[in-house]
Amino acid sequence: MMALLPPMNRPIRDWQGQRVWIVGASSGIGAALARALAVRGAWVAVSARNREALQAVAADCGISAVVEPLDLTMPDDFLRVRDALLMRWGRLDLVVFNAGTYRPLRAWSLTIPAIRETLQTNLLGTMEGVAALAPMFSAQGAGAIALVGSVAGYGGLPKATVYGPSKAALINFAETLYLDLAPRGVSVFLVNPGFVATPLTAQNDFHMPALLTPEQAAEAMIAGFARGAFEIHFPKRFTGVLKLLSLLPRRLYFPLIRKVTGL
Repeated sequence: MMALLPPMNRPIRDWQGQRVWIVGASSGIGAALARALAVRGAWVAVSARNREALQAVAADCGISAVVEPLDLTMPDDFLRVRDALLMRWGRLDLVVFNAGTYRPLRAWSLTIPAIRETLQTNLLGTMEGVAALAPMFSAQGAGAIALVGSVAGYGGLPKATVYGPSKAALINFAETLYLDLAPRGVSVFLVNPGFVATPLTAQNDFHMPALLTPEQAAEAMIAGFARGAFEIHFPKRFTGVLKLLSLLPRRLYFPLIRKVTGL
């Protein structure tokens, strides 16, 4: 029998006392993950732009939760909160980049503001945040970074004209980070969810197959951390199909996507 392959990252199974910073935690997956980790004993810091929403999440998490509002598109904001958390906790064990924006757009509806807003939040803000963490984690030879991408990054999809490319770039970024940081003892997790019921996906006017709740998505992420997986994608009955489709020649991929989406 073939021996099981070792985990690509250091598995996280015991959350007691782990210092976890979730960027993009005011609702949806980020909020659900904060609650789930707090129940498991983690110290959780929640960040986003909406202070009141963060305070509601922190109230669910208990006394171990810290509220630190920030705008990910403002690099100084990220540095300020990083330094505040290091002052409070002494270290960071896991930083989850979950902040993102989504606007359904077809090619003929593209606007420069929509392009810039999406890329600044979904890609540039995350890259700038990682730039503020990677030297620290690399120097200490420990720590973990989780980037929340999307299955929309696997291949071109209608209505994801800007969102999809932003997530495709994030997937490539995570792969490159892993090549650089894993040999230095730093874990890099790439999270690619399918459809999850959040305020962002509520904009969709089409059927979303295998739709998950934020709580189900959070549990899938925690299971992936426990396995030490590099890529955590869910639900597999949906993400597996998209992975296979992305391997097809474009001559087959394009008509199949049109047939499946009806767009």
